[in-house]
Amino acid sequence: MTAPTAPITPIPTADICDQHEDNSNAITVVSPLFRDFGKIHCFAGSIVTLHCADDNSKVREQVSVAGNGGVLVVDGGASMRCALLGGNLAVLAEKNGWSGIVINGCVRDSEELAQVNIGIRALATMPRRSEKRQTGQLNIPVHFANAAFIPGHFLYADKDGIVVSAAPL
Repeated sequence: MTAPTAPITPIPTADICDQHEDNSNAITVVSPLFRDFGKIHCFAGSIVTLHCADDNSKVREQVSVAGNGGVLVVDGGASMRCALLGGNLAVLAEKNGWSGIVINGCVRDSEELAQVNIGIRALATMPRRSEKRQTGQLNIPVHFANAAFIPGHFLYADKDGIVVSAAPL
């Protein structure tokens, strides 16, 4: 499953919060745990999820297919043991039309990531690469940073934070 073909317009997250202060159930504000690594700081798209532990094989598979403006949300269990995304995979994600990647884990090649025209958020950097065991689960609900990331829901990110919603805003 990939994201829909219509791009989602990024909206400032502060504006989203202001517009939904009377109906806070419509959105979830993700805990501010993530650092900004990509060249693009404001991005949005339909969520595609991946759960993997210290193995980025499925990350490579996903960024190799058409992203159609979607956001790949990777739950790496907040592992600090290895990176789940590096420069080569980020370039592949850009080439295949992903608007952004959010990783509950680490990235590497941070200087290269800063030159790639997509949004990239992760907890930290780690120079060690991941294992390659072909493990992971695609498009299942994942939960981290006090938020649920559901395939097909929508993610909006900017320098102020990350917001998710069930419907496009």
